[in-house]
Amino acid sequence: MSGLNEKVVIITGASSGIGEATARWLAKRGAQVVLGARRTDRLEKLAEEIRKEGGIAEYHPLDVTDMEQMKSIVQFALDKFGRVDVLVNNAGVMPLSPLEALKIEEWNRTIDVNIRGVLHGIGAAIPVMKEQGFGHIINVSSVGGHVVFPKSSVYCASKFAVRAITEGLRQEMGATIRTTVVSPGVTESELAGTITDQSAIEMMETFRDNALPASGIARAIAYAIEQPLEVDVNELIVRRTGHPA
Repeated sequence: MSGLNEKVVIITGASSGIGEATARWLAKRGAQVVLGARRTDRLEKLAEEIRKEGGIAEYHPLDVTDMEQMKSIVQFALDKFGRVDVLVNNAGVMPLSPLEALKIEEWNRTIDVNIRGVLHGIGAAIPVMKEQGFGHIINVSSVGGHVVFPKSSVYCASKFAVRAITEGLRQEMGATIRTTVVSPGVTESELAGTITDQSAIEMMETFRDNALPASGIARAIAYAIEQPLEVDVNELIVRRTGHPA
């Protein structure tokens, strides 16, 4: 099945930012979206808004650091729609800080969500997609997965890892599962709200000037999904025109 119409798409981190924008954009174009995040009150509101606009949306509580919850949302999508066409591994955190600040708990949280969360999504989706004989896994990385910025070492490392995991998956899955890694530049989101280090907060206030609307990333994700099945868009970098990052 090519295009977007009636495709079943699971989106993690769907309660805000890129995840929310992607859910809205895909649903408007006929996809059946399954929304996952920890903030279920936001998911419920988003699903209601999508339905009022004529779209199809379901939601399920999800903490991507919990493999059983990841399996649960995949099973939920199967029970509701009978298949899973696409998984968008979008959930992420960005608690930036200089390494010398030694924010060990934040380092671990970044690894748990940004790396382990993606692996959990892949682990839950692969058996289903292999049995179906088709599927598409889209992992959201960052320009921070291509270049390292000060105070961003652990975050950038996690996003480099997402790119490496996605490329490995591409080579291993052959023609069964399509793979895409999307690397947004500075984009409107709540990610900066997870920063606790004052020097990183001040850096991001300037860095995030003129950020790309999240809808720009949603369009890129849609583009990758809607290609014919023999076309595998492996990597996309999306920045605001003229923005240095």
